[in-house]
Amino acid sequence: MQRPIIIAEIGCNHKGDIEIAHQMIKLLGTFKLLNENSSIDIVKFQKRTNKELLTHEQYNAPHPNPANSYGATYGAHREFLEFDLEQNRQLKEWCEEEGLIYSTSTWDLTAAKEIVSLTPELIKVPSASNLNFPMLEYLRDNYSGEIHLSFGMTTQVEERQIVNFFKEKDRAKDLVIYSCTSGYPVPFEDICLKEIVRIKEAYGNEVKGIGFSGHHLGIAVDIAALALGATYFERHFTLDRTWKGTDHAASLEPQGLQKLARDLRQTAKALEYKPKEILDIEAVQRKKLKREFELTE
Repeated sequence: MQRPIIIAEIGCNHKGDIEIAHQMIKLLGTFKLLNENSSIDIVKFQKRTNKELLTHEQYNAPHPNPANSYGATYGAHREFLEFDLEQNRQLKEWCEEEGLIYSTSTWDLTAAKEIVSLTPELIKVPSASNLNFPMLEYLRDNYSGEIHLSFGMTTQVEERQIVNFFKEKDRAKDLVIYSCTSGYPVPFEDICLKEIVRIKEAYGNEVKGIGFSGHHLGIAVDIAALALGATYFERHFTLDRTWKGTDHAASLEPQGLQKLARDLRQTAKALEYKPKEILDIEAVQRKKLKREFELTE
């Protein structure tokens, strides 16, 4: 089975502080030193051009949940959490120093153009922006790396439209699509894991891979996602789930993320057919324990 690829999404969980982001990257880099099975492959952030994404009214409105706000208005809150292009260049360098792959979710065309200039190995399209076809077109036609895209809040007709859009320019084999329920956190009955099976059956032969982007609590569900066919796993990462912000409650702290990586990698090793009828480990026990009896009529 393909080795699971694990993405730690820091997103905006750095609270707008690049030194916290650096601390989180360095911590993720230590996971491999502690245990190869617990290593993280990709670190992901988010890039928004807020005045392009939000209407004037939305930008200047109060945050819908003032307890989570970092500004007097929603626009000010979003700007506080935003890193500029040079800061993202620094984040990429820090990731590479730790042997990690840097990535970012781009929410709009301007953000996509900026991040493409950094030539990362992959760029993520979040569920909220997967119908932003001007941005998708720019990524498809101007960016040669992998494009990862979540299907949260997306109809099946829209899913097919998105995949066909990349197939038009022979880019679908660079596309990784994620089963996702958009909520923070998502209750277990709304995770709908069998969507992984449906998406794999519908698109598995057309795209590079199938992923699972989880916003749920705990790590047990991800193991089931692996068994159902997902090979890319994206979870939000935080240093403290009690910090102020929308995403922290649906995030994993360091120990939880390490356990998730370990369990996914160990389960992937177990999800195989026997390569021969009697394994070598069984042959010893067969010789020692197994008795054969003649059939009687």
